[in-house]
Amino acid sequence: MTRNRPHFSGNIPYNHSMTVLTEEPRLAEKMTDEQLVANYRSGQTHCFEELIERYRQELFHFLIRFCGNRAAAEDIFQEAFLQIHLSADTFDINKRFKPWLFTIAANKARDYLRKNNRRQAASLSTMIDSSGDDSRSFVDLLEADVPIPDQNALDSEQRELVRNVVQSMPDHLREVLTLAYFNQFAYKEIAEILSIPLGTVKSRLHAAVGTFSQLWKARYDRTGSGGRES
Repeated sequence: MTRNRPHFSGNIPYNHSMTVLTEEPRLAEKMTDEQLVANYRSGQTHCFEELIERYRQELFHFLIRFCGNRAAAEDIFQEAFLQIHLSADTFDINKRFKPWLFTIAANKARDYLRKNNRRQAASLSTMIDSSGDDSRSFVDLLEADVPIPDQNALDSEQRELVRNVVQSMPDHLREVLTLAYFNQFAYKEIAEILSIPLGTVKSRLHAAVGTFSQLWKARYDRTGSGGRES
């Protein structure tokens, strides 16, 4: 039973840092996500604030890539954490918190896309199932000759080009690529987040990498290394 948990308004300041004023929040920084949820259920509000702060950037950027709309990402970010607040008692603290959070956020993002009638683009790559280890590397999946650029090695203009290509992909391919490449989830976690079989994750990821490569070459390969379109 929940004890002493405060009322949550759902008004989350997603775009600025929270000020740490007491020792309790500083202690919370050292806790695992799962410990934070358990303590929040017992009424320690600062633990919920730490979860928001911990995932502020990663989840928000995931939602921008997922929805392609910053305003929608802001709303969904708040809705996702409101759902975390409402469902905190149902969370199994023996499991990882991050996949649960992203499952909630992805479901709400899908609802947004459905309500706004996002057009499903046709896939440019055949869905081919693959087998192998549960790895996050694209090396063993990529058959095309243009790999996805390393985000850490790109400048701001090149990162924007990558975002544009990812955003133009079909929803079902964009979401799996975003979870695997940008958020570094393992295959099994992606399967859990998207509620699809493990084999489907692998086949969609294979198709997503091929689709990205084809789109990248069609748009930017004229410059040889991802420059401006000519």
